[in-house]
Amino acid sequence: MRKHPDAQVACLARAVYTEWKTFIEKHLDRPSIEVRSDPKTESFRKNAQKLLSEALELKMDHLLVENIERETFHLCSRLINGPYRRTVRALVFTLKHRAEIRAQVKNGSLPVGTFVQTHKK
Repeated sequence: MRKHPDAQVACLARAVYTEWKTFIEKHLDRPSIEVRSDPKTESFRKNAQKLLSEALELKMDHLLVENIERETFHLCSRLINGPYRRTVRALVFTLKHRAEIRAQVKNGSLPVGTFVQTHKK
């Protein structure tokens, strides 16, 4: 519409576009709101946290376990689907069988986001 032959339409379209773009840029850095999901999704997420806590040798309510699971959930478009399950399995396998990566994740030298991103399936 910004390239419309009518100058008035093009001007209004340009104004709408710039207003929309500034709105998006202002609201881009706002944190997303965590909402409760249906019971089935909550149960899958709790199970993933349990598996991660066992692999990390930490308590299930530890902040690191929650952060890894939350990052995985958000990376998989907040859906419990095949990629989410495969990613959780890959993370658990890596944490169980590679002690050096487990130590890096636990002491914070390997950021949670990087860890999850490299094992996304």
